[in-house]
Amino acid sequence: MKSTVLFTKDISSAGLIKIYDALGVKLKGKVAVKISTGEPGGHNFLNPNLIAPLVKKLDGTIVECCTAYRGKRFDVKSHWKAIEDHGFTAIAPCDIMDEDGEMRIPVSGGKHLKGYNIVGDHLKNYNSMLMLSHFKGHMMAGFGGALKNMSIGVASRNGKAWIHSWGNTANPDELWNFTANQDAFLESMAEACQAVINFMGKQNIVYINVANNLSIDCDCDSNPHAPEMKDIGIFASLDPVALDQCCYDQVVNSSDVGKASLVKRMEERHGIHTVEEAARLKIGSREYNLVDIDKN
Repeated sequence: MKSTVLFTKDISSAGLIKIYDALGVKLKGKVAVKISTGEPGGHNFLNPNLIAPLVKKLDGTIVECCTAYRGKRFDVKSHWKAIEDHGFTAIAPCDIMDEDGEMRIPVSGGKHLKGYNIVGDHLKNYNSMLMLSHFKGHMMAGFGGALKNMSIGVASRNGKAWIHSWGNTANPDELWNFTANQDAFLESMAEACQAVINFMGKQNIVYINVANNLSIDCDCDSNPHAPEMKDIGIFASLDPVALDQCCYDQVVNSSDVGKASLVKRMEERHGIHTVEEAARLKIGSREYNLVDIDKN
């Protein structure tokens, strides 16, 4: 059964609100808006001025968790400084979800995470969530979109280690001993997504990918490669699998010659396998209908 993915070329605050409204879903209760706040030194993360009106419309709280690598968002104090310096505290309440600890949430039917995912403890304080993702390349995952934002992004510092090491360690300093099995890492991301969806409730999460600043590197990179591909637009769906598959397809099938390095990064890291595994876990469908809301 095909899922619906919406699209607009309008990468603006108005475009974001329009595509959210076109989904026809009202997020209820206390709304978490999950973004990447960006590693200091980087500059491709979603602009606070771009997302502010939508976050305000939802009366949302911007949520994040600390990183597993020892950058400037590894500890809570420096992470708060990054969030402030990057302009997010000026537009909305913000929450580092693992600031006060973490919790385990169940995984079922997976191959690696041994029955549980580890997320920021504050996740339990929210009733619904907007997974607001910057679609771009990623040094380890191949690309980052909704699935990565929901898995690695919602995981606590130790949870990130748990996923990266495909269930071998929750110690951030030990995860680098388990990077050889790339597909196991990608499969673990899909398992973590399943856990977050089951915990929050499928009906309580919506997904938006902004495909701009299409660097081969993630917003977690303090010195990302300059984008070579032109901006595409904003995509949205109630199905994160279809959404990421669609964004991947848009890059691969683009006529933009600047796509070459991004396609190479995605293929070298086998990035599409996260989508494949998420489909196997019945998180969503890889089949979709793309609807351009600018033409409707």
